[in-house]
Amino acid sequence: MHTVKEVSKLLDLTEHTVRFYTDKGLVPSVQRDKNNNRLFDQESINWLIGVKYLKQVGMSVEDIKSYVDLCLEGNSTIQERYEIILKQKKISQAQLEEAKRTVKYMEEKANHYLEIINGVIPDDTNPGDWESKYAKTQLKKRPS
Repeated sequence: MHTVKEVSKLLDLTEHTVRFYTDKGLVPSVQRDKNNNRLFDQESINWLIGVKYLKQVGMSVEDIKSYVDLCLEGNSTIQERYEIILKQKKISQAQLEEAKRTVKYMEEKANHYLEIINGVIPDDTNPGDWESKYAKTQLKKRPS
């Protein structure tokens, strides 16, 4: 059995979050000791892992609670749970693609800065200088 503190470290969640999830009924197998402290066995940890991932893809606590309730109803809800997971998988895939675009952008920016640092190109990253550079470029382009 594990304490809130141990589980929070294990799953990289705050202690507050672990308590919040259990208070909302998202971990139906959580147990209590004689002092009413939460105790987590492997089943409770498994529930928390699922909740953590569903929350990461943007599912609301209320929707996660509905999913948990469906799980507790048993086999008759498998199709409904499957559809929920497919929807969350699609959302997760979209988040992954966005994260890939973000990483690509950051890689390009980092490479640009390296070129500046290595003297390959002048510093064009300071927005404070853009107007004056832009104005000079535009003045050169205007017909006399």
